[in-house]
Amino acid sequence: MDGRDLVRSVKLVGSARGLRMVRSAVRRRNADARALPRRGAERARVPGLVVGAEPGPGGGLVRFARSELRVRVTVGGAVFWSWDGADPLPSYALAGAAPEADPRARLEPDTEDGWQVVSERLTLAVSRHGAVELRTPGGVMLRRELPPRWWEPVAGGAARWVQRSEVPADARFFGLGGRASGPRLRDGVYRLWNTDPGGRFGPEDDPLSLTMPVQLVVSDAGTHLVFHDNSWSGRVTLREGEEGAGSGHDRPGTCEVRMDGGPLRCWATAGTPARVLQSWTALTGAPALPPSWALGPQHARWGFGGEREVRRIVAGYRERELPLSALHLDIDHFDGNRVFTVDRGRFPDLPGLAKELREKGVRLVSIVDPAVKAEPGYAVFDSGTEVGSRGAFVRDARGRVVRGEVWPGECVYPDFTDPLVREWWGGLYEERLVQGFSGVWHDMNEPVSFAAFGDPTLPRSARHCLEGRGGDHREAHNVYGLAMARAGHEALRRLRPRERPFLFSRSGWAGMQRYGGTWSGDVATGWAGLRASLALVLGLGLCGVPYSGPDVGGFDGSPSPELYLRWFQLGAFLPLFRTHAAIDAGRREPWEFGPQVLEYARAALVERERLRPYFETLAGLAALTGAPYVRPLWWGAPAERALRDCEDAFLLGDALLVAPVLERGADRRAVRLPQGRWYDTATGEVHEGPGQVLLDAPLSRVPVLARAGSVLPVRGADGEVELEVWAPAAGRTGGGLVVPDPGDGRERAEVERYTTRLVDGKVVVEREGAEGPGRPVRVRGA
Repeated sequence: MDGRDLVRSVKLVGSARGLRMVRSAVRRRNADARALPRRGAERARVPGLVVGAEPGPGGGLVRFARSELRVRVTVGGAVFWSWDGADPLPSYALAGAAPEADPRARLEPDTEDGWQVVSERLTLAVSRHGAVELRTPGGVMLRRELPPRWWEPVAGGAARWVQRSEVPADARFFGLGGRASGPRLRDGVYRLWNTDPGGRFGPEDDPLSLTMPVQLVVSDAGTHLVFHDNSWSGRVTLREGEEGAGSGHDRPGTCEVRMDGGPLRCWATAGTPARVLQSWTALTGAPALPPSWALGPQHARWGFGGEREVRRIVAGYRERELPLSALHLDIDHFDGNRVFTVDRGRFPDLPGLAKELREKGVRLVSIVDPAVKAEPGYAVFDSGTEVGSRGAFVRDARGRVVRGEVWPGECVYPDFTDPLVREWWGGLYEERLVQGFSGVWHDMNEPVSFAAFGDPTLPRSARHCLEGRGGDHREAHNVYGLAMARAGHEALRRLRPRERPFLFSRSGWAGMQRYGGTWSGDVATGWAGLRASLALVLGLGLCGVPYSGPDVGGFDGSPSPELYLRWFQLGAFLPLFRTHAAIDAGRREPWEFGPQVLEYARAALVERERLRPYFETLAGLAALTGAPYVRPLWWGAPAERALRDCEDAFLLGDALLVAPVLERGADRRAVRLPQGRWYDTATGEVHEGPGQVLLDAPLSRVPVLARAGSVLPVRGADGEVELEVWAPAAGRTGGGLVVPDPGDGRERAEVERYTTRLVDGKVVVEREGAEGPGRPVRVRGA
């Protein structure tokens, strides 16, 4: 700590809070200094040479001079390997029990004293030095994990390790959670430590609130996903490869994963992008299906002030005939920023307000922060102290409750890795439901303790239950938001068993999709922030979290009318469509930016509502298969290299290609097309892919193209679902899926399958297993 840190803290949030932040930071540093052992001298270790093997179901055990490697192929096609006896469980990423071993796969000798396991989708080969190679069934290398290295403290303690890998020279990296610089991850270092962005972030900022060690790699050889199941702090260094020119040699792409501790264990799956995400979903759990209303437009602002302003905004939407599904209340509706309370001066009858708005088709959504004000007499704090034998709150290594500084003041933090604490915390959500809220959004759950300097998190030495195993914050930090989401989701299901829960969270980890979605957090207002918004949604979808979206318009500052409109138009085609802004960032209602912006924003909202049945279908398919709503252009053609490098457009499902405008003043833009025929949905103009076309992008709209032969469920003029069919090309067929929304309940709807073809120049639409399509059909592009 120095004088500049103190001055910066005081200027940031006022002298009293600034001084408390300094005290909190000093306590955090002192706690870690006392409780965390200094690394001191370390002993390096590598596996050494192979000395034997024991085949078993799905694989077996390969022994080396100084370590052992366990390999297993599972019945779902995923491959698991681990060093030093690490098991698949316990794991916060996996959904329930680990998948069973595939009895058909066996460990068998390979060339040069190595071993291999051959399965239907992958061959896993182990060299005599401990390298692990993933190959396609045809023998083509997808990834080569070099022998790992450990550094073990001589005096004892957690061993840190590094795992270096090679991928084909043409490979491209994606994933690692929410990365503002993505979706393609270029050469650089990416931290694995969920971090509060501090009020704003842009493409240059890393890490952000939701990191996870999940890589999806696309190359000519195929697509594969690798997950290093370790929640400790770490970093991933990526370097794309380079193909040799002429007679030159290829330089492979490289990946280096360094972790500060924890097990070295890994899962991998390979195949088409759709199959990879399906296998990943089978491993980590199906995405929670949001209620239909959560697929409509939503509005939020930090600083509504009270019931009068909420009514004014809802009335503004209705008077201008603008659709609105939900309105979100931020921390300013709490009493003194204390979670699970209501400021009765600003909201004297919150249940009545919620009922009134719901009758108008608008739900209320509440923010929920994890930090609990350390104030005797505050019901949440008092009840937390009575949970179990030690209370609900995280303690330090000396047994004292850890305190930090957050919006309510001095706060304590529930330990969501304790089942008893999750049950207690979940019970508190009944208060939110009684107040009339229909859903929740979790914020500040990295978790955050305002920092005068250094990392704004809890002490790394803080103790956690970790499901009864015990451990410290170094292991628990990255899964804190995930465990909080579990507590909230399970509580909402228990409290309202006939309704699908609506929950999204700023922080999380692998498997987050089981409990809900996420959003970008505090993305900076600007054109760079607009680009980052798309990167985050695409990257998270490839990590198995399909429901996400940004703060439309940016969190801080005031967007220009053009920037706001272009952000609004992008948001209308993303899963979570929500405007939001900081307390001092001005309004985000469409009519605040002038009549022209209002007119064009209305068009975007109307189109979003028209496509609501299509979004419901995409949500249903995500729950069934793990396929994200928003997909990169290479999703159906990963071998197309030009598509791998396209980051400014995306596929919405299989049927639509959306090309948002991401640059100031642009009224035309180049669009890279996948193979096939594509129709401009605004003009009807036909384009043939693969290739690049130049399309008009007036301020009134962004280019949207429909795939020839596709079938989209849309809302007709009468409000009922009809099929919008885009004519297939001559000699080609098409089709599509429809998943009707099951209503507020959790029943799964039947998947309707449709095919399209040209017969004597007429478009014929057929539904599988039925005579005729069974729904009204409107043909376009014929």
